[in-house]
Amino acid sequence: MHNTPGGRIIPSMAIGQILRTRRTELNLTLDEVSRRADCSKPYLSTIETGKVKSVPSDELLRRLEHVLEFEKGELLRIAHQESLPADIRQEYEASEARNERWRQLVKQLMGDRKDARKILAKNKLSLDKPAAAVKAGQLIPIINKVAAGYPRDFQDLDYPAGVADDYVRCPDVHDPSAFAVRVVGDSMETKFHEGDVVVFSPAVEVRSGDDCFVRFMDPHETTFKRVFFEKGGSLRLQPRNEKHPPVSVDPKRINGIYRAILKIEEL
Repeated sequence: MHNTPGGRIIPSMAIGQILRTRRTELNLTLDEVSRRADCSKPYLSTIETGKVKSVPSDELLRRLEHVLEFEKGELLRIAHQESLPADIRQEYEASEARNERWRQLVKQLMGDRKDARKILAKNKLSLDKPAAAVKAGQLIPIINKVAAGYPRDFQDLDYPAGVADDYVRCPDVHDPSAFAVRVVGDSMETKFHEGDVVVFSPAVEVRSGDDCFVRFMDPHETTFKRVFFEKGGSLRLQPRNEKHPPVSVDPKRINGIYRAILKIEEL
């Protein structure tokens, strides 16, 4: 996957991952699916692994929908979205992200006011995001940059409610509060490199030794380090790059520790 700076959506091929996940759930082999869908096994394999650049034909997708027990039209909808020109798809997904932000904002403003909900219903409007049985993946905001080095001033756009400049679509991430950052610096090498996009999930339990996004209260800084919980209550932030020394901090200075769950590299 290639990451593009400057406020652009970062798309990812989702059809292959969706097909492979469903095939595994149904305990079907590549041979079985390719035979039933009248498709060559090598071609189906390239679709699942994302090695084929073109979107499969509508006819093949309809057959795969039948074989893999999807609702009629589900794969076609996702495939047609993926086949849009890059600029149109970026505009569509950016609009989707803005709409979701507005939904959340209006929900906060409305609270439990029944009259407001009646007005929405009267105008055939809803604050609920349209449900889809199959999704191309969650749109994760990239909230600026994180220093994989010493803590530095950082504006995280009021996470988790902020608007991001970039997004990455992650089919396997299901935490609605997940966010991503683009790594700066070399202190987390050799596992993480400058330019990598790392996804963090507030819903995942943090354990000693995990790679984490750490937020400080005062001054407002963030850093990306391995986190170790020491005896006596102190916290050790350990770089992976041995050229950088570890730092011990008072847990009272920290108002957020989020575990890394996914890395997206630039190729």
